Order: sequence, then structure tokens, then C-alpha cells
Amino acid sequence: MVTSISETTRLWEKALKKIEEKLNEKKTFDSWFADTYIYDINGSLITIAVKRPVAKVLLSGQYKQLILSTLADITDDNYEVAFVTYDEIANASKKSGITSKSSEKEVKAKYFENASIKFDLTFDNFVVGDCNKEAHKAAKYVAENDDILFNPLFIYSHSGLGKTHLLCAIGNKILERKPNAKILYITANDLVEEYVKFLRAEKEGNSLKDFFKTVDVLLLDDVQFLAGKTRTEEMFFYIYQDMIGKNKKVIITSDRQPIELNNLEDRLVTRFKQGLTVSIKEPDLDTCAGIFKAKLLDYGIPEDRVDPLVINFVAEKFNKDIREIEGVAKRLRFFSLDGEKITVESAITVIGEIRGGNEVENTINIQKIINVVADYYKISPAQLASKVRTGQVALARHIAMYLIRRHLDVSLERIGDAFGGKDHTTVMSGINRVDKELKTNEQLRQAIDELEANLNK
Repeated sequence: MVTSISETTRLWEKALKKIEEKLNEKKTFDSWFADTYIYDINGSLITIAVKRPVAKVLLSGQYKQLILSTLADITDDNYEVAFVTYDEIANASKKSGITSKSSEKEVKAKYFENASIKFDLTFDNFVVGDCNKEAHKAAKYVAENDDILFNPLFIYSHSGLGKTHLLCAIGNKILERKPNAKILYITANDLVEEYVKFLRAEKEGNSLKDFFKTVDVLLLDDVQFLAGKTRTEEMFFYIYQDMIGKNKKVIITSDRQPIELNNLEDRLVTRFKQGLTVSIKEPDLDTCAGIFKAKLLDYGIPEDRVDPLVINFVAEKFNKDIREIEGVAKRLRFFSLDGEKITVESAITVIGEIRGGNEVENTINIQKIINVVADYYKISPAQLASKVRTGQVALARHIAMYLIRRHLDVSLERIGDAFGGKDHTTVMSGINRVDKELKTNEQLRQAIDELEANLNK
């Protein structure tokens, strides 16, 4: 009989190891099993937590017998299994305000009843690039180490670039290491609203402060919204001082660095600067592409069901706001409900709805160049990305590569990705071939002129 959290953890670790061996498919295991854990054992029923709804469907259907037989091998008992998503756990724990994986029911808080960490935002699904590697490194250190070397950790960036993701990832990693930790994730607006309710209710003066004394880790999002809320700032200053003084971790996000937080009390700004401040910059195209692939997978869309050109197209269009990339992935989920491949045409439809058709049509980008060249030579964009190396298709492909290199500031590797993963040396060879031919081939020069005119329409 499994009776403790440590025994539960060891049981599932053994089960996962055997399941991975039986599957012998690392991609499948990583996609559906790697982020699971035993949420509860009640008699002969084991409830398993999974990250996404699609994982719940697959594990309770296709892989249920594998899980049951593995548990039977390890325990010599016949357990039944049920599955619950991270979101379902989060909704069930909202009444407590404070999140603790192993003991949500222990805290009967009357404050922040709707507060909860987003369990699906973890370090595992945070896409790291040059734009955010410093912030990612700092966040992981704070989450994985017990020292308070960087306290508070202050993360700033423009809206929609991943601050909340890192904030929740820190909380989830700490819960993984310490299931009994009491973690509170709130926004600055949540704090203001709760403090106003507290004042209106005319409750005893120290009760809200006492509530915060039960918190081990405070995750405060969008601190800039405290500016000008004088009484809430005073309350937060007390809370902050108390937590820092007791070596409890405080992680804060903002849309600007501390020195730029106008109208926020100087004593708060000064203390923010005593910790570690890191920034997230706008993502480059490669990072955007990685984020889009991850979001598609989150919605149950494997990469092989997406035209590679769609990845590049979306990355080019939405490199300022990750939330927009997530919005595109959600909308594209609709186009794959029947198992159909997501094409460039469906992506253009979705982006047209978000950004407006004229913007999509009038922007010169990799996909537009590919479409214009394909149309000119009466072939499909998919043929340009194929492995065909002869005749009209190869010529059109080389011309498209040449035009992309000429008009856009993108790497050879990125051009190769747009054509089905061609090697950068293959791309350079094709570009050089067109460049050389243009010196003597009048017909080719005329075709290039016509194509460039079409691009500017």
C-alpha cells in the first residue's frame, strides 16, 4: 500500500521507466508521459495528472492497458486509473488561493480565492532563444536552488513575450521539488482588488498581512499596475519586507525595468534593484518558429500535419507578440479537426482574420515570394519544397531562393527550411546559379523583372 508522497513519487518513477522501455519510442513518451505525475491514490484508484486534454484522451484510451499492466508488474496489485488535467486541478484548487500540489485542501484561505498557477506553463515548454536566455537562466536558478542569492528576481519585457510563462514555470518547478510549498501567483490588479475588499469589509487590521505570512513563494505579475495605488503600495511594502526578511522567495514581473517605474514608491523601486533584474527582448524569427511549433503541439497538432512553409510564414508575421502566435495556433486547430494537413492557404485565411487581408497580401515575405514564383511557373508551392531536382521545378526553386536572398534579410539556413529543409550549401548553389545565368540569359532576366513586379503589386 502506497502511503506517502515520497512512495507515490517513487512508484510513478518506476512505472514511467518501464513504460518508456516498453514503448521504445522516445517522441511518444516525451509527448504524452513525461509531464505526468500521480495526483492521488484512493484505495485501488490511482488518479494521474496530465498536462493537456489530448494527453488525457490518449492515456485513458490507447495507452490505458499499458499503464495498468505496468502498475500491476510493479505493485502486484490490480489498480484502476483515472486521469485529470493540470487545468482541472487548478480549477479545483482555486478556492484555496495558495497552490500546493500535495495539499490543496489544507489551506482554507479567504483571500485570493481565484488565484492559481497555470500548471501547463513550465520550463519544458518554454522555447529558449537569444532574446530570453538570460531570463530563462535566472528563472531556472531561482526555481532549482534553495538559496536566496537573487531575491527578488525581477523580470521585465513588453507585453506578450513570456514573463507570465517564466513566472509560472518557477512555481511549477518549486512544486515539483517541494510539493508542500505554499505558492501564491497573483497579478498586481489582484492585490489591489483584494486590498479594497479587505478595507470595505473592515476586517481586523492584520488579517491580510497574516495571510501572506503563510506564503512561501510570492509570484507577482505586472507590478507596474501598483503605481499610484498608495495604500496598496504601503501594504505590499510591508508584505515584501516581511517575506524578504524571512528569506522567502519573491519573483516579480513588469513591462519596464525598475528605474522606469514612475509613480511607484521609491522605497519599493530601491528594494527591487537590490535583487537581480533580467529582461526578455523581442524574439528572433527562429525563436518564433520554435514557439509556434510548441504551441501547435500543445493543441495536439503534430509537426508532420503542418506544411513547413506555414511555420516560416507565421514566424515572419508574428514576431512581436507570443500571444498572437498562440492565437494563430488555436485557430489553426480548427482546420485540423478532421486530420487534414494545415496548408499555407489555411494559414493565410487565419492570419487575414487576425491582421486583415490587405496586410497579408501586401507584405513581401518568404511565403509571398514562393507563392508568386509558383504561380508564375504554373506549379504548386509544395512542389518548390519537394525533392524534385529537374526541369521547371528546380529552376523555379532556384529563382525563389534568389529573390528571397535579394529582398529579405534572412539566413541561408532559414531559406533552406522554407524549401523542405534544404542544406545551406544547396541554397547557396542555387542562388549562385541564378546570379551567374542573369549575366548572359536575357530570358531569365526578363522573368526576374516580371516576378519582382508581381511581388510589388
